Amino acid sequence: MTGTPTHCPYCALQCGMTLDGGASASDVPADGAPVRVAPRDDVPANRGGLCQKGWTAAELLTVPDRLTTPLMRRTRDAPLEPCTWDEALDRIVTGIGRLTAGYGPDAVAVFGGGGLTNEKAYQLGKFARVALRTSQIDYNGRFCMSSAAAASGRAFGMDRGLPGPVTDLAASGAVLLAGGNPAETMPPFMRHLADMRDGGGALIVVDPRRTATARQADLHLQPAAGTDIALANGLLHLALAEGLADEDYIAARTSGFDAVRTVANAYWPDRVERITGVPLPKMREAVRLLAGADRAHVLTARGSEQHARGTDMVSAFINLALALGLPGRPGSGYGCLTGQGNGQGGREHGQKADQLPGYRKIDDPAARAHVAAVWGVEPDALPGPGRSAYELLSALGTPDGPKALLLFGSNPVVSAPRAASVEERLGALDLLVVADFVPSETARLADVVLPTAQWAEESGTMTNLEGRVLRRRRAVRAPDGVRTDLEIIAALAGRLGAPGEWSTDPERVFGELRRASAGGTADYSGITYGRIEAEGGVFWPCPSEDHPGTPRPYLDRFPTPDGRARFVPVEHRGAAEDVDAEYPLYLTTGRVLAQYQSGAQTRRVRALADVAPGPFVELHPDLAERLGVQDGQDVKVESRRGAAIAAARVTDAIRRDTVFMPFHWAGEGRANLLTGTALDPVSRMPEFKVCAVRISA
Repeated sequence: MTGTPTHCPYCALQCGMTLDGGASASDVPADGAPVRVAPRDDVPANRGGLCQKGWTAAELLTVPDRLTTPLMRRTRDAPLEPCTWDEALDRIVTGIGRLTAGYGPDAVAVFGGGGLTNEKAYQLGKFARVALRTSQIDYNGRFCMSSAAAASGRAFGMDRGLPGPVTDLAASGAVLLAGGNPAETMPPFMRHLADMRDGGGALIVVDPRRTATARQADLHLQPAAGTDIALANGLLHLALAEGLADEDYIAARTSGFDAVRTVANAYWPDRVERITGVPLPKMREAVRLLAGADRAHVLTARGSEQHARGTDMVSAFINLALALGLPGRPGSGYGCLTGQGNGQGGREHGQKADQLPGYRKIDDPAARAHVAAVWGVEPDALPGPGRSAYELLSALGTPDGPKALLLFGSNPVVSAPRAASVEERLGALDLLVVADFVPSETARLADVVLPTAQWAEESGTMTNLEGRVLRRRRAVRAPDGVRTDLEIIAALAGRLGAPGEWSTDPERVFGELRRASAGGTADYSGITYGRIEAEGGVFWPCPSEDHPGTPRPYLDRFPTPDGRARFVPVEHRGAAEDVDAEYPLYLTTGRVLAQYQSGAQTRRVRALADVAPGPFVELHPDLAERLGVQDGQDVKVESRRGAAIAAARVTDAIRRDTVFMPFHWAGEGRANLLTGTALDPVSRMPEFKVCAVRISA
């Protein structure tokens, strides 16, 4: 193998690739030749495949507006201008000192990202609690996997994306995928589903749209937006009515089934068909395919999770999986398709408002004592739980909210719900600091912008959707003037006089992470850089260096007090904001193949921008005819929170009562100008996936 082996900077599949073009990690090509990408066939997740985003990933290293020097506003109304690192860091520390002296530690907030390496996510959480002593930290992963994480925690006692290696899917007899479109969001993943189908297995897709994934399915269930609980309860009702539940498994390995059975009894087929619009024959076929397979999986993704009842929606699908006896059986189970590159690891080690490293709860005295000892502080010095992501963003600049925000690896001006309001809150801050490698829409609002290294310019670890910890290796030198996030955090911690060690060496930081996570749910203490390289990645939990890792964590027992998985009764209640005469259509949002997240990266890659140059609105031909809208015509989409303008894309792949917008673009086509802000009471997930809108030509 030539070049530097590493992993793609985008989704949680973390496809293996090699980068070639520099003589060594300390050199860049002398002739300015671009770094070349080649897929690796020694990584099971992608097996030599890459999507268009992966193939063009190296172009991110040379985008024309790459930031290579700090920027600062001399006054609030002044433009961003180049400055030295000392000037930028001094400005930040002076501002932090002034605000904490006047308002207390919670006057300063931190917002992280699901694309940060494990080392950076860990160090950022430590920085917030030790250097700033603030409780006000959360991250954009709250907008992605939090509902699945909460549902998995209460059902299984642990949140880990997939119940086994992704390669298990190929041997499955049936897979039900609710709210996911991996054919566009992680195309190499589809190889495993294709292998399953080639072996006689069936793919069942639940989605209001006939997506690229649904077009490859053996069965497509097309429910009304926000009705997944009713659908899953209806499928469970049919399984019970037809004697397809695994009663022996339920008795031996679960608890709480009687309450769920009672709920399911009320979801008779005619009622579910009226609520969801899914015909009974299709529901019955789905249940029979799942129950008839020797091995089967139920998977959820953002379409079923980004709701104000997202945790309950996932619980409804977990209940179905448990009733069929899937979790804890080899080659079967429930899983979540994690989205962001380090969406799994990023939520395990301290970026979330209520967590400490190792997936420990911050209000657990034993957890506080353990982590405080590693950090060299007293447990009482650690703050308690803070605000969740949207609540944190909404509080910025308010009388009782943070007055400063330090932001790493996120672009909430595009990605957060009710984005115009979030933009206003950022503008109300006394100090906004953004660390990024390009002038994102959020960075352009900042008082101080810090240029950071990119994925190929630094080392670290990522944890993919399987729970496999992988190595990201430095392949090229960052431009002069650019620092890594670890270097930025260490410099700020030093200026603030923070206790303890603040290493800039990723392997040393990982060693401390191992100690902090030891004994926790997400135990990395037995994982080393050497083991990751030698074994091609290590699955957590891994409590010692002689432990093999845990690719399939539920085979013997579930990590609950009694070792049993827990059924959780859930009821359908509909969307937080339903349609009415004024706003008669459902809006749902999602992704497209050639763009990623807020688009701050992919919109700068010419090949991707050529394929997906701008936003659009998908609507059914019957709806378009009723509104007098032609394909390609600009239309105005309005909700109770704002309006967006984008080109109409007329297609029969969507329901007549629903329109779809991708969320990758800024400007007047920003989908998140429209989305709602109702929060899941458990996960604090905003309701991205359904709100009421109207359309005009």
